[in-house]
This record gives sequence, structure tokens and C-alpha cells, in this order.
Amino acid sequence: MTQERIQAYDKIKYALNNAPLLLMPDWKIPFKLYIDAFGEGLGAALHQVQIVNDKPYKGPICFISRKIKPTEARYGASQMECLCIVWAPEKLHYYLDGSVFEVITDCNSLKSLLAMKNPNRCMLRWQIAIQEYRGNMTIVHKAGNIHNNADGLSRWALPNTPYNPAYVPTSSEPQIPIEGINITDVGTEFFEEVRESYKQDKNCHILTALLEKDCKD
Repeated sequence: MTQERIQAYDKIKYALNNAPLLLMPDWKIPFKLYIDAFGEGLGAALHQVQIVNDKPYKGPICFISRKIKPTEARYGASQMECLCIVWAPEKLHYYLDGSVFEVITDCNSLKSLLAMKNPNRCMLRWQIAIQEYRGNMTIVHKAGNIHNNADGLSRWALPNTPYNPAYVPTSSEPQIPIEGINITDVGTEFFEEVRESYKQDKNCHILTALLEKDCKD
């Protein structure tokens, strides 16, 4: 067996015996949100640096991913990263609402895109969507070759279905079922015909007679 294969085997053994320890969120400590968009997928990993066994430990809190929608397939690489920075905080809002956090991305132009003064309608909508986080959120660039956690999630993203916690409906418009009844004025002739038909029906005639008798009594 070659030395390269031995090293690969040792790395697999180490990975299996040293799985990442999921942390409980501590809202007193800043969060680190790693995001990535690749091809047909979006991925995000939420981390914190906490003290574990008397040592600082940067561990994950949760991971999310989803396939892109058909309408998002036309976006370029930078637009996909902008989409990711809107989608991830929205899905992790219960962690990030009111918390200080860093967004780590391998897209160097993301910060300037979200700060552009004359954005198109799509970019303006995204700028408004993250406005509530502006005071607590900072964007940090990290080279793609060391951006492994979110990078793997975007490449093997989960299907965008209701079974996925990071699911986004394919239509932005809310679907509200409505039941309606059309009422048309049919005139008095119709009701007269109904009354006559009741009188000619033997069973209805008996019931009508009893009801009229009770009303008179």
C-alpha cells in the first residue's frame, strides 16, 4: 500500500472518530454564519466559538441547505451569493434575531453588491430583506479553498421540498383558498313555481298543511 493511501485511510479513521460536536447556542457569544452558493444549491453552517473542556472550540450549531428554485437558475454567481445571504438569516432567524454575527463568504464582491447605491429591483429587495440585521451583521471574505463547511453543503444540497426545514415555496405569492358563491336575482316567478310544486307534491303538501296549522294555532 502506498504512503498516499495510508494517509487517506488514516484521515478517514480520524474523521470517523472525531465527528464535530454540535453546540447549544449561547446568545451572549457572537455567531459565525458560513454561506456558499454553488451550481444548483445553497448551503449555510452556523458556528460559535465556545469553551469546551477548558479550551476554545469552534463548533457547529446547525447546518442547512436547499436546491435552488427554477426562477433562481438564471442568477449569476454573485447574485447566488446575495440570495444565500438573504435566505440563510431568514431560515436561522430564531438564532440570529438580535444577535451579533459574522457572515463568512468566499464571494469578495458581496459586501459591495449589498451596499450599492443604485441597485436593480432584485438587489433592492434583497437589501431591504437584510436591513434588520445591518447593525449586528458584518460580512467577512474567506478564500474558497478553506471555505469547506458551507462549500460541501451547497454541492450536496437537500431537495427544496416541504420536508426540508430550509424549504422555500416555489411561488412567492401566498396561496389562500377562497370559496365564493355567485348570487343572481331570479325574480318572483321562480319562487311562485316552487310554491306550486310543493302544493302538488303529496308528501310536501301534508307537511305544508301541518306547518300552516301550527302557525294558526
